[in-house]
Amino acid sequence: MNFKELLLQAKFGDRTATTELLMLYQPLLLKESIIDGILDEDLYQELCIVFMRCIDRFDP
Repeated sequence: MNFKELLLQAKFGDRTATTELLMLYQPLLLKESIIDGILDEDLYQELCIVFMRCIDRFDP
């Protein structure tokens, strides 16, 4: 399955597709959650929430 199909499936409620996208972007989300060399778990959670909102708001 290509990225566009995965994104569309996630947008329309497929939890497996959403999980796949989160796993795909997890390294980036983790990287951006590190402040002064320490993982900020609250920031990571917020970034995941924003990521899922972006999927919901995606307009094909």
